[in-house]
Amino acid sequence: MTEEAKNSAAKEYGASSIQVLEGLEAVRKRPSMYIGDTSSKGLHHLVYEVVDNSIDEALAGYCTDIQVSINTDNSITVADNGRGIPVDMHEKEGRSALEVVMTVLHAGGKFDKGSYKVSGGLHGVGVSCVNALSTDLHVEVRRGGKLYVQDYKRGVPQYSVKEAGEATTTGTTVTFHPDPEIFSETVYQYHILAARLRELAFLNAGIHLTITDYRVENEGDEPKSEHFHSEDGLREFVKHIDSSREALIPHVIHINTEKYGTPVEIAMMYNTSYSENLHSYVNNINTIEGGTHVSGFRRALTRTLKKYAEDSKMLDKVKVEISGDDFREGLTAVISVKVAEPQFEGQTKTKLGNSEVMGMVDQAVGEALSNYLEEHPTEAKSIVNKVILAATARNAARKAREMVQRKSPLSGGGLPGKLADCSSRDAAQCELFLVEGDSAGGSAKSGRDRNYQAILPLRGKILNVEKAMQHRAFESEEIRNIYTALGVTIGTEEDSKALNMSKLRYHKVIIMTDADVDGAHIATLILTFFFRYMKEMIENGYIYIATPPLYLCKKGKVQQYCWTEDQRLRFIEEYGGGNEGAITQQRYKGLGEMNAEQLWETTMNPENRTLRQITIENAAEADQIFSMLMGDEVGPRREFIEQNAVYANIDA
Repeated sequence: MTEEAKNSAAKEYGASSIQVLEGLEAVRKRPSMYIGDTSSKGLHHLVYEVVDNSIDEALAGYCTDIQVSINTDNSITVADNGRGIPVDMHEKEGRSALEVVMTVLHAGGKFDKGSYKVSGGLHGVGVSCVNALSTDLHVEVRRGGKLYVQDYKRGVPQYSVKEAGEATTTGTTVTFHPDPEIFSETVYQYHILAARLRELAFLNAGIHLTITDYRVENEGDEPKSEHFHSEDGLREFVKHIDSSREALIPHVIHINTEKYGTPVEIAMMYNTSYSENLHSYVNNINTIEGGTHVSGFRRALTRTLKKYAEDSKMLDKVKVEISGDDFREGLTAVISVKVAEPQFEGQTKTKLGNSEVMGMVDQAVGEALSNYLEEHPTEAKSIVNKVILAATARNAARKAREMVQRKSPLSGGGLPGKLADCSSRDAAQCELFLVEGDSAGGSAKSGRDRNYQAILPLRGKILNVEKAMQHRAFESEEIRNIYTALGVTIGTEEDSKALNMSKLRYHKVIIMTDADVDGAHIATLILTFFFRYMKEMIENGYIYIATPPLYLCKKGKVQQYCWTEDQRLRFIEEYGGGNEGAITQQRYKGLGEMNAEQLWETTMNPENRTLRQITIENAAEADQIFSMLMGDEVGPRREFIEQNAVYANIDA
């Protein structure tokens, strides 16, 4: 955009650009309708809504720097150097446009096509929703050489927008404190916010994003801070995701074009792994359910690669049929489209429905990939050979998969022999414990509530699916037992890993392992399996990790289970004195060291236990972490463990 065009657009971006669609009344009554939920996910979504406003300014060409701060009182500050929200009088509302934006749902410049070509934000509720769900919010606008401010309490303005001084820069700063009356969790997690800002930096090349956490443990400590900036955008994103995998081709295949006014950017690489890792975005929203842009990409990839393979005679001696799945094995790709009026559908409203986008992406990928294959014959041959190997392995996997589901688990005869099932058949009430070893399995079987708790002991460490071909996974007895016990079926002609959960037998699958290094490794192997082969189970909230205690501390007639080192030290401090004898601190290194009653009381009884639900806040970040933890590179894994060991109850 030229400077003249920018100046013209900046002048036109005033109160008249702000269009009011509806009020704020229902937000506090039904917050989940507007931000997804009121748990940790919804809490962090508040930050995303404010940041999205700043990103919209960046997409329009007016913002280069966005700073997010977690303050000492757990409030959040988001500051940008954009144009600043308009403050002049809104003709229809009869008050400052700033107040309208901050207090009226669906009010903002993104509804005026002259102000923003595209805008982010999944629900489109913007900062007004954040305002309604905050105990207090303070906004500062630097615009036209002046500083304007306004304060709100639970969405209610405390005074009219007022001028508070001079300003030498432009931009908007919003500080808010989430309302504990609304949210079950009000403590922000640095790593969740940092992962999202890193993602936004990759998706919007050239923008600077900074996060700073001022909640230091000790006075005098430096606040934790990270700066994210990417000049290469999606190229760097794919390299980041694939940093722990062995590359099959040396280049990132990069597509950056515009089709019929819609920007389409795609970056892709092939690696030597056996899974497809595809991450798609629309206007910076992670479309976890895919949609028309993903369909267009897959269609073009299959058609273009197949044509090249046929034209080069590489398929002449191949005896197995090649499917679309085979062309995507070992593929890591990021798809980002910017759509002026996106239509979202699906269970979580993260599936793109715009039919015209399919053809745009198909055309863009077909043209660019054809050129790449012609210009890089060595890399093209490596990709096609990988496809042929994938087809051969898929044929073997189909046979192994048929063995997994030959008998229906509901017919009675198909359940694993080691499974101690529960009597209830109500999946919503039933729990399956995946337990490390027969010893712990015995205690769990004796201590459980047989009405709704089932036990499946797992022998040793299950297969590391990150480094195994698909048919090896289905040939693994432990993995077959998990599939059969759950009652799910797998594989369609279109997607050999597609999961059918219509006959799922348990809505809680609880991983219960020893509180030591081996136990943590086994839990990670199991989680890797679910992430790569049953991601839908995680996305539906069905996967949990049990938290057995680390110690049983006793002093005389007083005894207490301790889940953390701090709890143990507090017990010693409280009961260390007196004449009742010494404190028989028992360290539970294995579940088998607890008898059935102790295991029930501490780890399995819903009234006492603590379960950690496994969620995927950021799929691309999770993808990178799993490949790093379960891959061959030792350095990154060691660094990750050293950085996160403070959070883990693990013996050396």
